[in-house]
Amino acid sequence: MSRTRFTSLSRRTLLGSALALAVPLPPPGSHGQVPSLWREFTRTPYTHPQIPYIGGAGARRHPRPSRVLDVRSYGAVADGTTDSAPAINRAIAAAGRAGGGTVHLPPGTFRIDDVIRVGHSNVLLRGAGSDRTKLYATRNLTELIGVYGSRYGGDKSSWSWAGGLIWLAPTARWDSLVAAIRAKAWPFEGWTGNRRDEWRQLTPIEPARQGAWTVRVADASQLRPGTLVLLRLADDTGHTLLQHMAGGGPGPEAYYWDDKTKLLSYVPYEWPVRIAHVHCRKVTLERPLPLDLRPEWSPQFTTHVEELTGSGVEGLTLEAVETPQQPHLLDKGYNGVVLQCAYDCRVDDVTVRHVDNGFGLVAASACTLRGTTVSGRGSHHPYFCREGSHDNLIEDFTIEERTVPAPSNTQLHGINVEGLSSYNVWSRGDMRMGTFDSHRGLPFANVRTDITVNNNGRHGGDANAGPLFGARFTHWNIRVTNGRAGLMKIDQLAPYSATVGLNTVTEFDQIDVPDFTGDLHSRLELYGTTEVVRPRNLYEAQRERYEARRDL
Repeated sequence: MSRTRFTSLSRRTLLGSALALAVPLPPPGSHGQVPSLWREFTRTPYTHPQIPYIGGAGARRHPRPSRVLDVRSYGAVADGTTDSAPAINRAIAAAGRAGGGTVHLPPGTFRIDDVIRVGHSNVLLRGAGSDRTKLYATRNLTELIGVYGSRYGGDKSSWSWAGGLIWLAPTARWDSLVAAIRAKAWPFEGWTGNRRDEWRQLTPIEPARQGAWTVRVADASQLRPGTLVLLRLADDTGHTLLQHMAGGGPGPEAYYWDDKTKLLSYVPYEWPVRIAHVHCRKVTLERPLPLDLRPEWSPQFTTHVEELTGSGVEGLTLEAVETPQQPHLLDKGYNGVVLQCAYDCRVDDVTVRHVDNGFGLVAASACTLRGTTVSGRGSHHPYFCREGSHDNLIEDFTIEERTVPAPSNTQLHGINVEGLSSYNVWSRGDMRMGTFDSHRGLPFANVRTDITVNNNGRHGGDANAGPLFGARFTHWNIRVTNGRAGLMKIDQLAPYSATVGLNTVTEFDQIDVPDFTGDLHSRLELYGTTEVVRPRNLYEAQRERYEARRDL
């Protein structure tokens, strides 16, 4: 039967029933325990009130481009002293002009005195392995591009949370960002341009419920299967959209939203998604809806800046010249790898060393970071996920212990999420320092699962960025080695969320109070345990079933 013949309700019912039949039970004689939350989730996988559906997070699998360009043919020299950035960028540009290709970096050390830019789709920058190919970066983004102030005022450096010495972003978008920075017209960084005005409506969408895969539109004439569109939701004067992101009910209704100027600047909520099928006015999406679509939020599909898709970086180490870590929020921009306005892109087997900020997702969606490591003298943000980044997967990641003591007035965060970012997953992590950082800005429906963490970082975020958490945050099978509770045990902080399979922790150092009053409707199961929760990894359990049934 064709996929387009299912309604959103029948599809959800069918897949929910299939999931319920496939609950993984622990093997006989094991000590695993299946929490009631998992059993509930399998009955309502797309609409569960505490656990988000994240089985579709991450990039699709793409074959490597068959065209291979060796950077040595463009003048790069692996001697550690010759500036090879121009040659590497020429090879990347040539691959882009040819419609895609693999840009090969052989073993050795390539000095780079400029940003390495991947600006075309289907271009893979590939080294010989993170232990064999090194890019040695000698300059920071302040030197290369200029001072980057904050659009919210003050003397902060936006290189503290933006930009990378390997920067994956569509060429036109990167050019416009750099032009704005050099003109000191501090830009928005997302899918609709520096002033958030580079879009046009494709069609209004009729009301629908969170978790639906199919929606009905007013006019489908501009929609095609395979096209990436932007779902755009505006808030109303009562801030009911923000309340919905927080789970709704008395607590979010009583919260005072109007003075949270930074948070309000993040709205409208913009969610990129590919169209899977179009039949008359029914449109089936690649992923289920992240939120309800209500008339008061003017739901619509719109255009956006051209995306970067199918591109990636793999098999190399980016090492910055070792300099002292700068005071908090004054980073110079010795940053690692950033994906921006990227959809369905990858980073695999990449280490960054001696960086201010490690790996960044900025208005990036459906991307995968796998086998990544942050090492060296210590970072401000080892990982940051901001500016409305959604549906990304960070797995098999490591944050190593710093090699030098932290200078005074510096800050360590960890795996960061902020700015209405949603449905992102951190899986199978080894965090030897840092924390599960929320920078406020009402991130929601994010998952951390199967992670060991020495919880010694602190979260950040301005008060005017609003709540630390929205609804449907889940921490599942988390091993805290130093027993610190902060941002690990979230049943008394995050509304409509879940903490499952966490060892006993104690509050000390940074202690937060909930943003919302009253019953948070948050759940706590298998507390005081490690490694007994089944399934062990929440993302993998969901993904297994998603992969088997995604084409129904």
